[in-house]
Amino acid sequence: MPLTTPIASNTPSGAFERLLTIMNDLRLNCPWDKKQTLESLRHLTIEEVYELSDSILDGDMPEIKKELGDIMLHLVFYARIAQETNDFTITDVLNAICDKLINRHPHIYGDVDVNDEEDVKRNWEQIKLKEGNKSVLAGVPASLPALVKASRIQEKARGVGFDWEEKGQVWAKVEEEMQEFKNEFNAEDESKIDRERAESEFGDLLFSLINYARFININPEDALEKTNRKFIKRFQYLEGKAKESGKNLQDMSLAEMDVFWDEAKKL
Repeated sequence: MPLTTPIASNTPSGAFERLLTIMNDLRLNCPWDKKQTLESLRHLTIEEVYELSDSILDGDMPEIKKELGDIMLHLVFYARIAQETNDFTITDVLNAICDKLINRHPHIYGDVDVNDEEDVKRNWEQIKLKEGNKSVLAGVPASLPALVKASRIQEKARGVGFDWEEKGQVWAKVEEEMQEFKNEFNAEDESKIDRERAESEFGDLLFSLINYARFININPEDALEKTNRKFIKRFQYLEGKAKESGKNLQDMSLAEMDVFWDEAKKL
């Protein structure tokens, strides 16, 4: 016998209750859903977050709504599994995040005064240390992609006042790191280049560029991803034009490819 279909609701609480009901039904009756664990869902959740990121960069609001729903499903799925092992419930999860938000916003729910968002960030980091964090950087996930991790590390250090005073100082650091990196490749004999040291200097250069991007309010992850997408679009145009001309890219000279590349840039 099919189960009764939960009816749609026009209220946030009603819609959330509907999702919980469906999740419970699936967990009890669907062979795939019954089989899932925290570990089996993990990589799927990461994929869903990246899909949300793509839709945000595309500015596709209907797709953003869809992806938010997918992620919401994963959140209640994790809570349902934890409830089965008597670790916590979705109610515990929601109350915990509410309590944390109240505690970390004393300028809203307390008598702390702030002047701007920088004060809010500083208070946030200080409260986290009082809560038991041993380091300001403890909250940066080890598995974050390196570019995103560098941004988060710098933001958190800034939250406790460890930062440059002005962007000119940061740019001077970029130029310094660029020169140090170039110095590692001055040897005419490739075999004499210290690859490990060159890699270290290149990492320093990237870190300083990310720092400068932060000072001028550019998200380096978004900037690089948009450049990736731009390159893909132009390269696929190049491939298409080469095919139209009956040529293979492997057989074309760089000058020939540049003609189509310049066309793509104009488009």
